[in-house]
Amino acid sequence: MDLLQDPTLLLIFFISCFILYLSLRPTWGRRSLPPGPTPLPLLGNALDIRGDIVNSLMKFRETYGDIFTVYLGSRPVVVVTGYKLVKEIYLDKGEDYLNRGDMPIWDDFYKNCGMVHTQNLNRWKELRRFSLSTLRDFGFGKRSTEDRIQEETRFLLEELQKSKESFFDPRHCLSKALCNIIFSVMFGNRVEYEDEDFATVLTCMYESFVIASSPWGQIYEMFPRVMRYLPGQHQKFFKSLNKLKHFVSEKVKIHQKTLDPRNPRDYVDGFLIKMEKEKGNPGSEYNMRNLLACTFQIFFAGVETSSTTLTYSLLLLLKYPDVLSKMHKEIDQVIGENRTPTIQDRNHMPYTEAVIHEIQRFTDLLPLGVSRKTTKEVKIEGYTLPKDMNVSPILTSVLKDPSCFKYPKEFNPENFLSDNGEFQKNEAFMPLAAGKRTCLGESIVRMELFLFLVTILQNFDLKSPLPLEELDITPNVSGLGNFPKPYTIAFIPR
Repeated sequence: MDLLQDPTLLLIFFISCFILYLSLRPTWGRRSLPPGPTPLPLLGNALDIRGDIVNSLMKFRETYGDIFTVYLGSRPVVVVTGYKLVKEIYLDKGEDYLNRGDMPIWDDFYKNCGMVHTQNLNRWKELRRFSLSTLRDFGFGKRSTEDRIQEETRFLLEELQKSKESFFDPRHCLSKALCNIIFSVMFGNRVEYEDEDFATVLTCMYESFVIASSPWGQIYEMFPRVMRYLPGQHQKFFKSLNKLKHFVSEKVKIHQKTLDPRNPRDYVDGFLIKMEKEKGNPGSEYNMRNLLACTFQIFFAGVETSSTTLTYSLLLLLKYPDVLSKMHKEIDQVIGENRTPTIQDRNHMPYTEAVIHEIQRFTDLLPLGVSRKTTKEVKIEGYTLPKDMNVSPILTSVLKDPSCFKYPKEFNPENFLSDNGEFQKNEAFMPLAAGKRTCLGESIVRMELFLFLVTILQNFDLKSPLPLEELDITPNVSGLGNFPKPYTIAFIPR
């Protein structure tokens, strides 16, 4: 029977060829890439990565070494672990890996706009340069930011005193205080803690980050073309982000109506003024889409980074009362009972500084790091990676690298203390990645953590309703981000 004259046989032939192509395609693409678990057609390594993606990748490391390849669906990703190689990606050869890697669940929302998730390097450079300059103009990283934080700590203390030593979940309260810092820089004013819209914004922010870090988010990263149309928690992710986008959009509309180009009040005003100046330039990056995306991205990152870390820090201090006691002692010696803590106090408080660094290291906020793409063909560890290859530097492997930290897997401030008890920096400390595409506000995060935590401990002792052995400090969700399990705490006036 002639194959070309029988449509059934012809269809079977083409299907067989397609299946063969799918089976062989991963092998062809892997010839120059690091080794890794064998991918299945279409599924990639989805069956090898179950539940906790962080632990799955660390187990692959035991088999394949510090650099290996996994397939998230049909997409190959070169995974890089350990301080030496991650430092090469972020710092030593950072220009070769400067582009943002694929993150489908975020990419589908932002659609390449803004600066955090854009894969357009020129857009990123232009908007980052503008954002840094504008944020500095409004005090970001300067004395005025410290004044804002100190003012907000007073509002937070009042809120904690209202609890009257009762046990409650501190996340909402802490998030509102930290949100007000970035809120005042981005939108020009703080918000009262009782504001219902404010509470909704914080809830949407937290839920979307948790979902993106959960197995739902991980499945979306592997099969975005299918998951877009299927029901599940990932759809709630987009609903939450759209609520946040609407909130930011309404703020921008208010700014447009009240804008005085001679007296900009905040970041949004600065962007609107820049838009007006460049309205005759068809290639300008200063448009409404980028304004909404940049504002949203800075706001989101500035709130969730600090609030999750501070919430985790109180849980750790409940678990380790000896550490809490030493911090109380140092605070009493250096600051006393009545003086407002300042950022300069860090220079005289080596133990507290070591504890805060250890909190950031141990909580491991972004265990999977920030995905990158190669900007050209590059060589690493004898392998050749093509241009536009996704590369994933795993931060948890750096923060828990036994060659860099004395106690890599346990919470111990001695990881940042010398034998003489002095604070000791560590190059492997990169909780929010490193290099040119690192977090804009990393220095502000550290300032916030110090001033808020020290002010709280200056005024309160901490109490848990549970015995120490029942306090669970392992993450509740571990993926893109690490989140502490919900807990309750009482603030006891000192």
